[in-house]
Amino acid sequence: MCVLGLGLIGGSVVRAAAAAGREVFGYNRSVEAVAAAKFDGFDATANLDEALQRAADSNALIVLAVPMPALPIMLEHVRGIAAECPLTDVISVKGAVLQEVQKFGLLDNFVGSHPMAGTAHSGWAAGNAGLFIGAPWVVSVDDHVDAHVWAEVTRLALDCRAVVVPARSDEHDAAAAAISHLPHLFAETLAVIAGEVPLAFALAAGSFRDGTRVAATAPDLVRAMCEANSAQLLPALDHGIDLLTRARDTLRASGSVAELVETGHAARMRYDSFSRPEIITTVVGTDNWRAELAAAGRAGGVIRSALPVLGSRE
Repeated sequence: MCVLGLGLIGGSVVRAAAAAGREVFGYNRSVEAVAAAKFDGFDATANLDEALQRAADSNALIVLAVPMPALPIMLEHVRGIAAECPLTDVISVKGAVLQEVQKFGLLDNFVGSHPMAGTAHSGWAAGNAGLFIGAPWVVSVDDHVDAHVWAEVTRLALDCRAVVVPARSDEHDAAAAAISHLPHLFAETLAVIAGEVPLAFALAAGSFRDGTRVAATAPDLVRAMCEANSAQLLPALDHGIDLLTRARDTLRASGSVAELVETGHAARMRYDSFSRPEIITTVVGTDNWRAELAAAGRAGGVIRSALPVLGSRE
């Protein structure tokens, strides 16, 4: 497999895949990152066309692990050199990636994915082979998805010791807006407000640390994910502002924030008890398999071991 981009996520994929016994090589435009990866014993190059030619020669799975703004450049090179290779990505939005892949005529061999894992740090040095252990890893089940490519991407996620959540791209983006992109904006807001209160940083402890952890993420990465998912983030942001506005109004009128606090507490308790039944009965490639998996993922189901694929000898 060939990983394009050796930052936190791409670098962790390289490490985890290698630990699982896969042959994996990677590309990064930064010579320093490539040198660091080589120093750590991994196969890496700063020559994109060289990496893609090697992928084409071996029909390697190509993993796009670059920020959204760099995606068109990557896809142009993939189209020119390795258009027949199976293709996936680990970018935090799925609809925008899908549109770009379609624009470059690479949809037939593409299955989007997104590991729901990360830290506030970035770059090759931030990666680690255990980043994905037990983490949900979305593998898209959009209408165009090929069963065999889907199975290959799923095996990658399982090799990285994640649990696979099948989902449609639009549903992934709506969920990501709520549990990832909106929290980033709220964390930035909390940090800004605290920074304007002279004593705040001196008193800050666990609540502030946990509530603003992701505000330490590089701003260009936060902008890339939020702006690429604006269609889903805007309604989530509107809803959040509405809830806070209502809490402000009731606090002013009655001295109470009970409605927001109690509703939020109840929702958090539901998360703590949320079950993840294993998906075991679907045969990939049979009639309606994509819709079946999407429904199972929507209900909380996860894949912990490879599913059978129609027509496969494995």
